[in-house]
Amino acid sequence: MSEYLEDRRKLLAAAAGAGAVAAAATAVPFVASLTPSSRAQAAGAPVEADVGKLAAGEMMTVEWRGKPVWILRRTPEMLAALEGHEQRLADPASSEKQQPEYAANRHRSVNPEFLVVIGICTHLGCSPSEKFVQGTAQGMSQDWPGGFLCPCHGSIFDLAGRVYLSQPAPTNLEVPPYQWLSDAVVLIGDDGSSSA
Repeated sequence: MSEYLEDRRKLLAAAAGAGAVAAAATAVPFVASLTPSSRAQAAGAPVEADVGKLAAGEMMTVEWRGKPVWILRRTPEMLAALEGHEQRLADPASSEKQQPEYAANRHRSVNPEFLVVIGICTHLGCSPSEKFVQGTAQGMSQDWPGGFLCPCHGSIFDLAGRVYLSQPAPTNLEVPPYQWLSDAVVLIGDDGSSSA
């Protein structure tokens, strides 16, 4: 009988060993599948944008984390248009945390000449269109100072991405973390702080 028990113990040990090997062989690929792919890691990586050839009054779009990021080179007239309508804005001082601290100002940017915002309406995620010309030329009201119009539900934003009062969009357009690497190159997605 002791031979029978000894054989049984060997069989149990062999089965347990085989089970452990099978579990490890299954677990390793499973755990590896949970780590992000290089493509997914690149999708969240910072993006460099060369704005050296961007003329005053022009806007370019780059993609960061699957979102459009607008870079608008504002003219002196566009910067002047940021004043005088603040009483019509929902958050003129950018009190809501839709931007890093360094962009919580009237022009919502590090360099007043360049606006860097995520081009997605804060209402339902539509993409607003540019309406930079002042007045009625682009179908806006006579006192329109220039900015953006979301065609989906009519939310309007000024040339700093600040939303007007009583609009479907609850907050200003979001400003991503960014930093200037040179006079012509901006890095979107990394502002040099540990919280970016």
